[in-house]
Amino acid sequence: MTKTKLLRAALAGSALTLIAGMAQADSACLITKTDTNPFFVKMKEGAQAKAAELGIELKSYAGRIDGDHESQVSAVEACIADGAKGILITASDTKAIVDSVKAARDAGLLVIALDTPLDPIDAADATFATDNFKAGELIGQWAKATMGDAAAEARIALLDLAISQPSVDVLRDQGFLQGFGVELGDPEKWGDETDPRIVGHEVTSGNEEGGLKAMETLLAKDPDINLVYTINEPAAAGAYEALKAVGREGDVLIVSVDGGCPGVENVKDGVIGATSQQYPLDMASRGIEAIAAFAKDGTRPEPTEGKDFVDTGVQLVTDKPAEGVESIDSAKGTELCWG
Repeated sequence: MTKTKLLRAALAGSALTLIAGMAQADSACLITKTDTNPFFVKMKEGAQAKAAELGIELKSYAGRIDGDHESQVSAVEACIADGAKGILITASDTKAIVDSVKAARDAGLLVIALDTPLDPIDAADATFATDNFKAGELIGQWAKATMGDAAAEARIALLDLAISQPSVDVLRDQGFLQGFGVELGDPEKWGDETDPRIVGHEVTSGNEEGGLKAMETLLAKDPDINLVYTINEPAAAGAYEALKAVGREGDVLIVSVDGGCPGVENVKDGVIGATSQQYPLDMASRGIEAIAAFAKDGTRPEPTEGKDFVDTGVQLVTDKPAEGVESIDSAKGTELCWG
């Protein structure tokens, strides 16, 4: 055989080895509610970076809009068909997705819920999430301490995500109310409280336009609202615009949850008094590590002690610290935002 032919044979062999190696590489799937929400964009960044580091092939899927359950079902089916080792999912419908998740687990995949627990929570192998009740409780405690004696006469508006209950939405809402000192009804629902300080609950779809409309509705009901809870920072931004339109932006306290970079900037600018910061990049990164460990030797993640999920942390961000409520300032919040 000539040198040229030997070289060609060697190159061909190397190529086949490379292709075989690629075919045998462990793979994982990330399924988010959308691919436009900055929270999920950051989650995808974390998953991609960790997958590249560990040599895992990552395929990403997302619903067209928040609530697009059918696209998530199709994504789970695709992951099973592709022979993925595991799935990370933020479910749009935490109950309806359970059958699809069961099919994936029956096929030998590790399924980890990110941010949003399934209903029931043990429908997934594990959940990596913020303690959303604690996130709400922190902003409730801060609002109560900040208002002082005036908290007893507060007029509270609650800007929620959607009607679907129970959910992350409910956990944040109920945590806030408990932190503020409101007696809860059923902690797995919002809207059944009897405290006269509550003006009402309105849904926002978690966006600025929804926050604006919800705030306008509640202001029409009671123009003396002086405390606003919002499911997230886009809704808070909308609420602020509604308050600004009636000249109330300077005397109403707004609190929120997420701790995204724009939200922390709103804390710095005084639009939001305090927000609870969560860490989606770390959430997804740790999820990929768990899938890698499972692919290697079948190891399954263990929940945080005393909880039924892996707690990925939460911190209160405010530039007006309140006595007895641990917090970080907006400078630190900017450094950490959605890490």
